[in-house]
Amino acid sequence: MSKLKSNIASSFKRLKSYCEAENFKGWDPYDGMNSKVFQALPLKHWDLARLAWIQGFKRSPINFRKLLLVPKEHNTKGLALFLLGYCRLYKLAETGNEDFGTKDQILTRINELSDLLLSLRSKGYSGSAWGYNFDWQARRLFLFKKYTPTVVATCFCVEALLEAYEITKDEHVLKETLTAADFVVNDLSRTKHQRGIIFSYSVLDGNNTVINASLLGAKILSYSYKYTKNQQHADLAKQAVIAACDLQSEDGSWIYGLLPIQSWIDSFHTGFNLDAIETYQQNTGDQSFQKHLDSGLKYYLENFFEADGMPKYYHDKTFPIDIHCPAQVIVTLSKMKAFQPNEALLSKVLHWTIDNMQHKKGYFYYQYRQGMSSKISYMRWSNAFMFNAMAHYLLETKPE
Repeated sequence: MSKLKSNIASSFKRLKSYCEAENFKGWDPYDGMNSKVFQALPLKHWDLARLAWIQGFKRSPINFRKLLLVPKEHNTKGLALFLLGYCRLYKLAETGNEDFGTKDQILTRINELSDLLLSLRSKGYSGSAWGYNFDWQARRLFLFKKYTPTVVATCFCVEALLEAYEITKDEHVLKETLTAADFVVNDLSRTKHQRGIIFSYSVLDGNNTVINASLLGAKILSYSYKYTKNQQHADLAKQAVIAACDLQSEDGSWIYGLLPIQSWIDSFHTGFNLDAIETYQQNTGDQSFQKHLDSGLKYYLENFFEADGMPKYYHDKTFPIDIHCPAQVIVTLSKMKAFQPNEALLSKVLHWTIDNMQHKKGYFYYQYRQGMSSKISYMRWSNAFMFNAMAHYLLETKPE
């Protein structure tokens, strides 16, 4: 094994040991309202106070969560990312590489995480759906109560559970997961846009035109089509992909959403968009959006990564560097079968991230800034994303 590959393997082992020791529970950038102190205050009824409290936790480089009694908890999207990573490790073990666990050990973990995810579904919706384990004030627009399902959390859970099904062949997992398409069809609102539609971010009104969220709805429906051949789901997914491609700029970029305050262009949401359209094409066999993928991938690679591997957050500025950015590019390029042609860049990105954003205990930092970086360990935002990305990297670079 080369020295560079050995460095990545040892980095991943430290991360894996840390996450397993914590039982995949942890804090989150947005979990401030889980504070038992805040919940005891009358301020919790005031939207500005809720917003300020959450943003204070999110932006502070000092972690006040233990002091203010914020518990470490499971987050469904985080669990889904860990499950996706373990599915990659299982495939690696199948090739004879059991450096990160035997097939039986990893299979046990896959079954445990699958059962846990299914037990954490939000109740009362048309199909399987997942939300986050904290109340969240989205600007002053609306309050997300904990476990309010979002299409984002739901899509990550669907993909992970279906990958697990491909390994375990547990029909219960398949059946329960595929009902998520009913959540998308019946519970999410739709906004017409030119020739297509945009799915809402959640069941609540107010965040209805976020491009990557809509594409994740299309991704869920494309998985339904793959397993059930429900043509209505494929057709509806295509409408969402059409709208997203109509919203792609000529240079291949996407803004985040259609509200005036959502006009930024960033790295990891670009990665989500590319991943979702690619997944739609793979699941349906409809290759009619390839030119949009090609121009989007070109923009992604040319605008968000420095020559030394430093991953930029925005197309027009570098800082803060968010841990999602180096993680998502590995996953997206693996999905698009573009890993091998770009392996040199991805290796640089990963090594830069390990050198600059990993603690000696194994966990990864949230954000790297020019001033004081946020070195707090966040289980979903940082560690789960890097766990999945590094498992993808190790599988992609296994010896032939």
